[in-house]
Amino acid sequence: MLQALNRVVEYIEAHLTDPLPPEALAEQAGLSDYNLRTVFYYLSGMSLSEYIKNRRLSEASKDLLQGESVTHVAYKYGYQSLDGFSRAFKRWSGLLPSDAAKKKVGKSFPKLSFIITVKGGNAMECKIVEMPAFNLAGVSRRVPMQFEGVNNAIVELAMSITEEQRLQMHALKNVEPYEVVNASYDADAGFIREEGELTHMIGVLTTREDVGHLLEKVPVPAATWAVFPNEGPFPETLQNTMARIYAEWLPASDYEVIDLPSFSFTKMDPHKEQYAYSEVWTPVRRK
Repeated sequence: MLQALNRVVEYIEAHLTDPLPPEALAEQAGLSDYNLRTVFYYLSGMSLSEYIKNRRLSEASKDLLQGESVTHVAYKYGYQSLDGFSRAFKRWSGLLPSDAAKKKVGKSFPKLSFIITVKGGNAMECKIVEMPAFNLAGVSRRVPMQFEGVNNAIVELAMSITEEQRLQMHALKNVEPYEVVNASYDADAGFIREEGELTHMIGVLTTREDVGHLLEKVPVPAATWAVFPNEGPFPETLQNTMARIYAEWLPASDYEVIDLPSFSFTKMDPHKEQYAYSEVWTPVRRK
């Protein structure tokens, strides 16, 4: 996995002034576009497109300091207009390109390298579960994409669920993990950028086809799921588990993530403040 990502990085470096279509990058990695973008984000902390933009602007900054004209640099790195380049450069560096050139003030963003860092004493529990087809039945809403902190739109969704809907959910749940889950899918930016919206559902897993008129239904085909139980301070432990799935488990495993709804559930400990048991269910397939 890390070798594949480094191949992509080297390919980007060799083609910073050329178009970089997603299919070309996926071919270099030997991964699907979805898996490449997902793994790249969780290992680097930024989207693939953001990385490419940062590297291009970094090289543009270097070229400006070497005396190249703003117009030449803008079109060299694929911008369709001088105005568009100037806005992007100022957001990135804090200076207009012309000011950066005059003041000889540059900003750099170095090329990434993916390496293995071995950390001992911190095991990660995982089980692989083969699941038959099921339906997600619950209440959903389009919510803003947000990687950190409390998503108030999800809080509002949870508060909007009526007692009748809750009773219907509990009557329907008949598939492991037999819990009310939080499921996310259909992200505008493919879960790779913190922009746009995604669909978030609070619901249950069921084999029932008729879920009643109070709930929505999302069919999920039979698939393999990697299940990651975790226990500790909430929400830090859950968020850390989600990050480690991509940063540690996937690169070392024989699996890759597939484009199906992922979900999790959390059970707060009534005897410990802000302490919970959670499970993260990630849809995967063997490479």
